[in-house]
Amino acid sequence: MVGIRKVAGEHLGVTFKVEGGELTIARILHGGMIDQQGLLHVGDVIKEVNGREVGQDARVLQEELQATSGSVVLKILPSYHEAIPPRKVFFKCHYDYDPAHDNLIPCKEAGLRFESGDILQIVNQDDVNWWQALHVEGGSAGLIPSQMLEEKRKAFVKRDVELPPAGNLCTGVGGKKKKKVMYVTTKNAEFDRHEILLYEEVAKVPPFKRKTLVLIGAQGVGRRRLKNKMLLRDPLLFGTTIPYTSRKPKKEDKESRMFGFTSRSKMEVDIKSGRFLEHGEYDGNLYGIKMESIHEVVEAGRVCVLDANPQSLKVLRTSDFLPYVVFLQAPDFEVLKAMNQSAVEAEVVTKTLTDEELQRTCDESLKLQAAFEHYFDLSIVNDNLDETYRSVKAALQTVSKNPQWVPVTWLF
Repeated sequence: MVGIRKVAGEHLGVTFKVEGGELTIARILHGGMIDQQGLLHVGDVIKEVNGREVGQDARVLQEELQATSGSVVLKILPSYHEAIPPRKVFFKCHYDYDPAHDNLIPCKEAGLRFESGDILQIVNQDDVNWWQALHVEGGSAGLIPSQMLEEKRKAFVKRDVELPPAGNLCTGVGGKKKKKVMYVTTKNAEFDRHEILLYEEVAKVPPFKRKTLVLIGAQGVGRRRLKNKMLLRDPLLFGTTIPYTSRKPKKEDKESRMFGFTSRSKMEVDIKSGRFLEHGEYDGNLYGIKMESIHEVVEAGRVCVLDANPQSLKVLRTSDFLPYVVFLQAPDFEVLKAMNQSAVEAEVVTKTLTDEELQRTCDESLKLQAAFEHYFDLSIVNDNLDETYRSVKAALQTVSKNPQWVPVTWLF
């Protein structure tokens, strides 16, 4: 016999299931009343409640116990299962969840609500469909869908996000000729494992300086302008790479040092060896960013600023590069149009974009955000370049002075 005292409506922190024709304890929620008392265990068979035999409907028993107040006496058959202390596991959530709207959860009251970006401690993963978790800030544990269950659910939901065409590596090299862009995919097993990342195991680490600053955004949103501003304002703090190319040097190239030059055969060998972050072909010549160039900037004591294609995150999001990823979100159409006109008048850019091109930037921005937002450390609507610059710099200073949650893959 096990005695419990409770008030009406108070959740015991336990769920039940029918096993072998008997009502048994399916799970005990971490930190709940039953867990704190330590008198019941997973697998215990419930025979009677206050002298009355129980039926075989787990939901009915759950509701009756929740409504009961005062003294509750349970007659049980112990399972004698020895519990193994779980290791501490922390996950960063990459989707929103509300148990009140979940028809599959065994008990809605036992569910744990969370939002994308929340950090949860996972305290029990014994059930293949329902994990127990709690917010790192505190509070009671509750049930959340397991990775497998949520993946199965989302497999039935048609993905309506169509990614924009890859490639703007060679933008600005020349006129409007077509370009073919390819990307390496080394060291990206974790990135490719799930089409949509639901949970990511993380660990809290002391403050440290990020090696790279990766600017992600739609073409025309201002990534290159922000990058140039950071390099001009803080040349001792920020640095960047120069692209390599297989084309022949021009007369003006000798003074500008805008490119590194190599032969096509050497570049093709390096590409096959995975030595380029991203690479492409334009007007019959190869162009690309070498991994080695990024490391050289970092070894010189600077943060390497990259205005990269989002697919490059597959390579960059590792301990080798320790990136801080900033998404530059396109502002409203009219604001974007005014910004482009202002940049043309200030001779910062030479081209006035058409309404169609501006709308394409807005649409592409939304698609990029939907597809890659799980990897963004910071999202900013880039409607004022000076303010964006200050915000990005302040964010980098903040993460370098405070403990951070980072992917566990950066540690092992």
